[in-house]
Amino acid sequence: MAITRPTELWQLTALELASAVRACEVSSVEVVRSCLDRVDQTNPVYNALADLRPEEALTAARQADEALAAGRQVGPLHGIPVSIKINTEQRGYATSNGLPALSHRLAETDAACVTALREAGAIPMGRSNAPAFSLRWFTDNALHGRTLNPRDTARTPGGSSGGAAASLAAGMTPLAQGNDIGGSIRFPAACCGVVGLRPTVGRISDWAPPAYADTPAGPVALDFPPTVHSCAVQGPLARTVADVRMLLDAMTTPDLRDPAGVPAMPHRPRREEPATVVVVRGIGTVKNHPAVDRALDRAAAHLTDAGHRVEELDDFPLLAEASRLWSLLLTEDMRSLLPTVRALGDDTINTALAHHFAAAADVWGETPSLQTYIDGWARRATLITRLQEYLGGDRLLLTPTCAELPFEQNADVDDPTRAKELFTAMWPMTAVPILGFPAVTVPASYDDGLPVSVQLIGGRFEEELLLDAAQSVEERAGVPAVWE
Repeated sequence: MAITRPTELWQLTALELASAVRACEVSSVEVVRSCLDRVDQTNPVYNALADLRPEEALTAARQADEALAAGRQVGPLHGIPVSIKINTEQRGYATSNGLPALSHRLAETDAACVTALREAGAIPMGRSNAPAFSLRWFTDNALHGRTLNPRDTARTPGGSSGGAAASLAAGMTPLAQGNDIGGSIRFPAACCGVVGLRPTVGRISDWAPPAYADTPAGPVALDFPPTVHSCAVQGPLARTVADVRMLLDAMTTPDLRDPAGVPAMPHRPRREEPATVVVVRGIGTVKNHPAVDRALDRAAAHLTDAGHRVEELDDFPLLAEASRLWSLLLTEDMRSLLPTVRALGDDTINTALAHHFAAAADVWGETPSLQTYIDGWARRATLITRLQEYLGGDRLLLTPTCAELPFEQNADVDDPTRAKELFTAMWPMTAVPILGFPAVTVPASYDDGLPVSVQLIGGRFEEELLLDAAQSVEERAGVPAVWE
């Protein structure tokens, strides 16, 4: 497929747009109008964004242009549109999580990550779709409907940040905010052929005001279990590695209201030599699709060409154990949420969760004991230490994003046997969050009309090292872009 040069503003990268706005070569109003026009063309097909308020976005764009004209200091994302996920508090919008029962409760305050985006000058434009409760690798809910993948509408755009990734791939927005506890940034980015970064836990504030749901018995506080506070992160998605880097810098907000927040970013000296990259193809429980292995081969070749030392391991048991721990700790924490899911969710999310619990039971039994759960948390700490010692500040892991290509739509609810296959295939997505390490997915090859991405995992707070390696892959992969 030939790659043509962009001719419309919506086709430009966020870096290009930000530079042009600051130089007054284009106005923010022109940028926002171009993106809104693209939304009008594509969103009726892909259903990536909900609750669009064009006049509100244009008013913010006019204010951004006025600030520049007045000579005021502006942030790095000044005048650039960004989508905000429907499970993230944005003042004046419902934090619906795809649930009709939450659709009327408007947030009074922004989540910390949204505040950071506004302070950097970004213009929130559209709420990106997600599955109900953000608990699937598919994007569909009773409130907003199903999101389609611009690369292949028969395949999932991923979840739970599927609307964010699809909006990027279709050219609706140049930047997107998402969150990740089981692949919810990285997997959608991979499915849609864009870039998604899961940062180190604590780097970007996960603080948000308390959430409530109305039930027949009255308002119910939606408190979150330990894995959410220890493993979930907010993070950036964009079309290029450079745009993800810019968005990460803007979102990095030390915030002690976040239980896992760090008071300041640790100093990481810039390395002169490229990191060593260790290829981990699998964990012995599932066979990779041939296109997945080809993508790993090509990514390894790209990294070697860029000067990285690339090694290959036959086995890496630590990641297998981490994935197993995810299926224990996250699943048992979700057990306490089941009454709320049953009360507020539809048949689809309840079926998906039933299949999830059945897959976890194959590993840990129907009802793991409290002692098993406690031992799991203890083992987690040991694995964190061991992985950090192995990676340090000069080594990365290269893994698949998933053992399969993007799944067929509804694969997790149509067949319980197929749902278990997905559960196993997603080990690269589940191994990382339980340990809190950073990871990025980036397209590495183009196979039978689909981009195939790989994942890079780095030591804690080594996002720059990760992004440098990801950029080396991106620059050499030559994967065609839908938005061009």
